[in-house]
Amino acid sequence: MDRLEAMSVIVAVNETGSLSAASRRLRSPVATVSRKVAELEARLKAQLFQRSSRRLTLTDAGRSYIEACKRIIEQVDDAEREVSGEYRIPKGDLAVTAPWGLGHMHLLPIAVEFLNAYPEIALRLVLTDRVVNTVEENIDVSIRIGALPDSSMIATRVGSVRLVLCASPAYVAARGLPTDLGDLGDHDCITVDSMGAARSWKFVRGGREITAPIRTRLTVSDSEAAIEAAIAGAGITRVMSYKMEAARRAGALVTMLEAFELEPLPMHIVYAERKPMPLKLRAFLDWVVPRLKARLA
Repeated sequence: MDRLEAMSVIVAVNETGSLSAASRRLRSPVATVSRKVAELEARLKAQLFQRSSRRLTLTDAGRSYIEACKRIIEQVDDAEREVSGEYRIPKGDLAVTAPWGLGHMHLLPIAVEFLNAYPEIALRLVLTDRVVNTVEENIDVSIRIGALPDSSMIATRVGSVRLVLCASPAYVAARGLPTDLGDLGDHDCITVDSMGAARSWKFVRGGREITAPIRTRLTVSDSEAAIEAAIAGAGITRVMSYKMEAARRAGALVTMLEAFELEPLPMHIVYAERKPMPLKLRAFLDWVVPRLKARLA
């Protein structure tokens, strides 16, 4: 039995919570993962996991053993990185995830410049609006919009995102500019919802959250389509500010009812603490943080 490999398998099972999730992370068949766990338990003559229909949890014996495994794996990883030069020059693979729209509009141009500056680093960008399991998918850095859950991760704020109302100048010229929330009922609205047409939007008035009725004329499944429809004059839509900013600067969209906007959503770069920090990660953070702040300002 390859003891280091077996340790890596049980650590993956513990961190992901199931044999199937561990197999995806390790890119190994479920049967192989299950066999290695069973072989290790047989060798140790101890049960490491409690099995249930939904999740595997550590036994007391497994809890103490896995902490030792983590220390051993970290020491081996550190030794390999030292040999490969990861702590001497910025080099190696780096995986980053971000929301789809933010990634395409802002992160991708910054990432291309970064790769030109650091030829020894290879980036894997996971651009998606789904919530990514950073452990299971081996993600080094996440860019997230909204309040963050309490965790041991390190978060660096890079800006904030407003939820704005916007329409084309042609639509405003034809239908008028709403000056109060009650005016929205007289306008054509473009909503983003894969399940159906929204009937109201939330706003803030006098420090209190309120709901304003709207009249949806067009429903689309993503905000990019909503922005295109608004530019074409189909009505008023509501999207995150960074998604429509280029169109606003080009004069294709105008914003409205800013006084009633909800509190801006914070945006953070999030990563796990690593001591010492690999130079590839430090280089990426030093490069991306100021440039993303500038683009979002």
